[in-house]
Amino acid sequence: MVLGIGGLTGKKWHSRRALQAAEMLDEVVDSQLPLVTELSEESRRRSAEYLSELVMLAQDYRHFAAGWIDQAELERRGNATVARLEQLSKHRSPARLTEQD
Repeated sequence: MVLGIGGLTGKKWHSRRALQAAEMLDEVVDSQLPLVTELSEESRRRSAEYLSELVMLAQDYRHFAAGWIDQAELERRGNATVARLEQLSKHRSPARLTEQD
């Protein structure tokens, strides 16, 4: 039996850490949701896409904690999420100038 921090076994320790990561992602999303309503329609849509990626990643961490996916699959999904977030940031439309600018 391999012990981690606080006497938890390795698997339980990893599960606990995964749940903490999922909770942290939930907190990030929850803190950003009220701000989304103040954005323009295009910015709201883009922000919603970013936040949905974070929600799905949090779910992946929960699946890992439950033992439904292994470490390699969690890493694959995490890398895919980062790639999607990078694509979203590259496809941002340039800021539009208004008459006031």
